[in-house]
Amino acid sequence: MKFRVGREALGEAVAWVARALPSRPVVPVLAGLLLEAGDGLVLSCFDYEVSARVRIDADVVEAGSALVPGRLLAEITRSLPSQSAEFTSAADAVSLTCGSAEFMLVSLPIEDFPALPEPPPAAGTVDGGILAAAAGQVVPAASRDDTLPMLTGVCLDFDGGTITLAATDRYRMAVREIPWLPADPDLRAAALVPARTLADVARTMAAGVPVTIAYGASSTSSQATAGSAGGRDARGSGEPRPAEGMISFEGGGRRLTARLIAGEFIRYQSRFPAEFGCRAEVPAGPFIDAVRRVSLVAERASPVRLAFGPGAVVVEAQAEGRARAVETVAADFEGDEPVIAFNPHYLLDGLTAAAASAAPVPARAAGTPGDSGEAPPEPAGRIRIEFTSPAKPALITWAAGGAQDGAAQDGRGSQAAVAAYRYLVVPLRVPAKA
Repeated sequence: MKFRVGREALGEAVAWVARALPSRPVVPVLAGLLLEAGDGLVLSCFDYEVSARVRIDADVVEAGSALVPGRLLAEITRSLPSQSAEFTSAADAVSLTCGSAEFMLVSLPIEDFPALPEPPPAAGTVDGGILAAAAGQVVPAASRDDTLPMLTGVCLDFDGGTITLAATDRYRMAVREIPWLPADPDLRAAALVPARTLADVARTMAAGVPVTIAYGASSTSSQATAGSAGGRDARGSGEPRPAEGMISFEGGGRRLTARLIAGEFIRYQSRFPAEFGCRAEVPAGPFIDAVRRVSLVAERASPVRLAFGPGAVVVEAQAEGRARAVETVAADFEGDEPVIAFNPHYLLDGLTAAAASAAPVPARAAGTPGDSGEAPPEPAGRIRIEFTSPAKPALITWAAGGAQDGAAQDGRGSQAAVAAYRYLVVPLRVPAKA
């Protein structure tokens, strides 16, 4: 095997594939990254749970394949000079030359490496930028507690031309609806995807690039579900059947597959109250900035307190005996419970995600290779916060009018339509004022 490849393309491809490598492989060969030179260069990895595959252009002199330590290759490519890299395999080693830098990597036994899974039948396509934006809004709400596997995933609820993404860690819940083009317009199914997998997919998806979603399921549509109506569970629960097995995301020359999490996700739609007794609207940019600044003095378990008054909200947090911060922001408020408090981290996640609902879909998901690194523009428009009491969950949505909003209000606190992004968060105990 012998080929030459651009350093930038190589670095992006290796970094993306290496993210799917297991941190503690059950056998050493699963820590390997497979290089296949032929019609271009294909890089891949697989640990029986997650697989990643990407194809890039390369000048192939001699076709062949080799399995090398993946994380080591990722560290090496990050430090290479800005020149073309040349790979050559011989016997049980692979040499890498880039400018004056030379490396020799001992090959892993390629015959022991498992074959990558073939993707299931395609279920439909979605714009990569829209999927990436939705994943960025929902993934932070997924739990990181591996003792509750169901809560570490994001539920992809397929219903005709709409995908609803939902995640919760029991203290907050994020839900986002996006359009897509299903292969079967009567599709009605659900797939519980590991949150980390969806986050990795989002990092490389770009606006305008179609992403094909495929998953293995015993029943995914009305035609395939015997004894049910509209693809719903035959028991009459009205919930979609969960997909089983594996899910695949493919677009822009990259494919990521993962095993679905077993079990059914909670019935999230019923968790959102139909009405709220209080409603506040705040300017997105100034309010997010105020909460971010005030949160600097909050201790780990300390809440951020919101006290609404005539035309304004007072944002306050304190660290007992050490610091206190207060800031006032313009606000419109209706209701008879003017004070509520939240975990600052949970509150900021909801506010920034709600503001992202009105932002244009980026050409490339933030944080991916090639990102300009520039700070996103301050969100214009308003955020709506609805609640009934300081002890019951509050709802955060985007409040700007127009088609982007996706929600219309009919009377105080009642929704005439469902917002494209909804964030339900459990308040903390309202602290007494010092």
